[in-house]
Amino acid sequence: MDQLIEDFSLGLFFWQSLLFICLVLLLRKFAWKPILNSVSEREEGIKNALAAAEDAKKEMQNVTADSEKLLKEARAEREAMLKEAREIKDKLIADSKEQAKAEGDKMIKQAQAAIESEKKAAVADIKSQVANLSVEIAEKVIKEQLSNKDKQLKLVEDMLGDIKLN
Repeated sequence: MDQLIEDFSLGLFFWQSLLFICLVLLLRKFAWKPILNSVSEREEGIKNALAAAEDAKKEMQNVTADSEKLLKEARAEREAMLKEAREIKDKLIADSKEQAKAEGDKMIKQAQAAIESEKKAAVADIKSQVANLSVEIAEKVIKEQLSNKDKQLKLVEDMLGDIKLN
């Protein structure tokens, strides 16, 4: 260290200091400003990117909330459509049952009316046959009664006796 102090030259120190100051000024003008500007620009870019990311995050949250809202609305609409379809199905089934019952009742009434008319026709036919048989039996009995004179007289007397009693 003693040797450094002995070899110290004021002129050399002056020129070195002057060159150092010039170098600092040159660096400040040509290097520091562009470096600081680029660092500032980089910092600003990072801030903008962070702000954009934050905005994108908020937008994503909004989109997510909107999509969830739309999904809920779609589910509600689907449920409403299904409910309406069930109601329509139940109404159609009830209407079909009612119509089938009405048609069944109508067919039963028609069948009962047909049975009743057939029954009346059968009873009328039976009455007609019974009347015809009765007339034939009476005719045969009267022919037999009228074929014999003694039987005829007895029949007339019986009839006359019946008339007097009445």
